[in-house]
Amino acid sequence: MGEKLDDDAYEQRLDALQLAVVETQRWLIDTGARVLVIFEGRDAAGKDGAIKALTANMSARRTREVSLPKPTETEKGQWYFQRYVPHLPSPGEVVLFNRSWYNRGGVEPVMGFCTPAETDTFLDDVPRFEAMLVHGGMHVVKFWLDITRSEQRERLEARRTDPLKALKVSPLDAKADEKWDDYTAARDRMLADTSHDAAPWVTVRANSKKEARLAVQAWLLRQLACPHLTAAPETPDPDVIARFEPQQIGNGWLAR
Repeated sequence: MGEKLDDDAYEQRLDALQLAVVETQRWLIDTGARVLVIFEGRDAAGKDGAIKALTANMSARRTREVSLPKPTETEKGQWYFQRYVPHLPSPGEVVLFNRSWYNRGGVEPVMGFCTPAETDTFLDDVPRFEAMLVHGGMHVVKFWLDITRSEQRERLEARRTDPLKALKVSPLDAKADEKWDDYTAARDRMLADTSHDAAPWVTVRANSKKEARLAVQAWLLRQLACPHLTAAPETPDPDVIARFEPQQIGNGWLAR
């Protein structure tokens, strides 16, 4: 799942990537591009840190992180995607979903917050919904951050014992280990059913937070392909990040 990375080497690589991110965003603003980046993954997989590292030098006015609370009673009666649509990017914007409509593919069925039929409908509908976004000119990039069970236990324990991480503690944390196998089954089905040509899943082996953050930025930069970079970004590490393929479910790439 990746080796730990030396701090100096990490900072040097991160600086180069962040320069490319700034140059890429200037180009996105100039061209009026719309970019949606979805971050999903196991609890404590490093979504917050990956987003923070990516956006550290991005334009505050042209970058939005969206992390919606649980739906209201009114929203529960709406079309499932309805509450997400107002948050989609406008021309020249980058929007990052820290969890997204994929709650219905993971935490909701595992925790009994939706019915099996609602999950089935979601998994059937979401590829078509995302294809509409892409065919309408939006860039959609989906990252699944994956960690091992032992790594998750260590990170969740650190949350409980570090006062500075108190705001990250969730009542659902206690269920992460208890329902590990259920979350694994939901992840496998979700990735297999909702990775499609218009918006494929990108799986990230995130036991090393630093390597994962670098890999996410390198992959995103390659996907957006700005033609005006000072230097080409590093090649994404194939031992850390890859486009989802069904064989990843059983060949050891994804944690079980």
